[in-house]
Amino acid sequence: MNSFKNKEIWISGFALFSLFFGAGNLILPTSLGVKAGFNWWIVLLGFALTAVLIPILSIFAHAKLQGTLFDFGKKVSPVFSTIFCLLTYAIAIAIPGPRTAAVTHEMAIQPFFDVNPLLTSSIYFGLVFLFVINRSKIIDVIGKFLTPIIVIILLIIIVLAIISSPENNLLPTIKSPFVDGILEGYQTFDAIAGVVVGAVMIVSLNLGNLHTFDEKKNVISKSGLIAGAGLLLIYGGLIFSGFLFSATFPENATRIDILTSLSLQTLGDFGRILLSVLVALACFTTAVGVVTGTADYIKGICKNSQKAFVITTAICAIIGILVGSFQVDFIIILAVPALMFLYPITIVLIVLNVLPDKFGSKLVFRAVVFTTFLFSIPDFLGYLISEDYLIGIKSWIPFANFNLGWVLPSLLVFLLGNFLANRKL
Repeated sequence: MNSFKNKEIWISGFALFSLFFGAGNLILPTSLGVKAGFNWWIVLLGFALTAVLIPILSIFAHAKLQGTLFDFGKKVSPVFSTIFCLLTYAIAIAIPGPRTAAVTHEMAIQPFFDVNPLLTSSIYFGLVFLFVINRSKIIDVIGKFLTPIIVIILLIIIVLAIISSPENNLLPTIKSPFVDGILEGYQTFDAIAGVVVGAVMIVSLNLGNLHTFDEKKNVISKSGLIAGAGLLLIYGGLIFSGFLFSATFPENATRIDILTSLSLQTLGDFGRILLSVLVALACFTTAVGVVTGTADYIKGICKNSQKAFVITTAICAIIGILVGSFQVDFIIILAVPALMFLYPITIVLIVLNVLPDKFGSKLVFRAVVFTTFLFSIPDFLGYLISEDYLIGIKSWIPFANFNLGWVLPSLLVFLLGNFLANRKL
């Protein structure tokens, strides 16, 4: 029985890693390393905070709740939680999901074939659709077969980069490496991915051979640790590799150009083929996770209707085809306002749900979430209107100039809320 559990943990951990590791996870770290220079390790700390720690905490929260995404916000109110769920899934299928197809086209298809991106995204999401409607096999197939291939290719590139790196490195070009790492970690969408694919994992385990609450909690928690360790190892390797090869990239190189160049310099022409396989697999598994999570949620609110599951999967695929035909940089720009709006709320809900229940009363949930929403408005508006209109309000909010104005007020309200709650006791 123990050997079965251990096998289940490792397969689930590999599957989680792969569901997390998609388009943004590939193209963001290396370019961060280039910009960070000798401060690469500081950037890694910031990046790991929002792209590793928070996402894995979301898995721990799922292990504790073992419900759906709705359970993350129900202490605020059922109406709020419903709106939060709908927004989260809508953003997930409209931006990070389609972005995986765009990255696949630009890095795995375009270098070899003169193909319209609409055709690529159509075939890509056609395969995603087929994979998702066979959702009972998702964790097993991804964990056993796809993730090991992804990890091996990444480790080969990283090890060769460290061994064969040139002696010259560029000086840092970013002034606040820790903050830049945090905000770039937003672009991975992994906090949102965590609450989405964690729910996928719950459903998948419920379909399997684990029955008790504690058995599932054990598997989910340990799987999260395995996935987190893998993410930290790969991110650290890619950021460090970007720093080592920083002097070899053109000044105006895009994120995709940098990763492509790194693979060519470490593996030669064969590197382009390996990178193409890596990109296709990494992006595909994430797209499957996002679409499955969304379809599972709609199925749940439609009284476990399989018809609703299939229809939702089809709608997600159509959205993916259309948005995925745009360029990656455009989709990244499109994502920023949505991230600045939803990410802070997602982060505080994850943290509040991980903490012991005595620190997360309804009063605390409501006060902290409202404060987070209120103080993240300037960050959100900063990407829609001129910053000149926001100078006054940002001048008196701590860390607002770093787009983190919600952090300190939310922490203070959390402490005050718990103080008041304990006094009532």
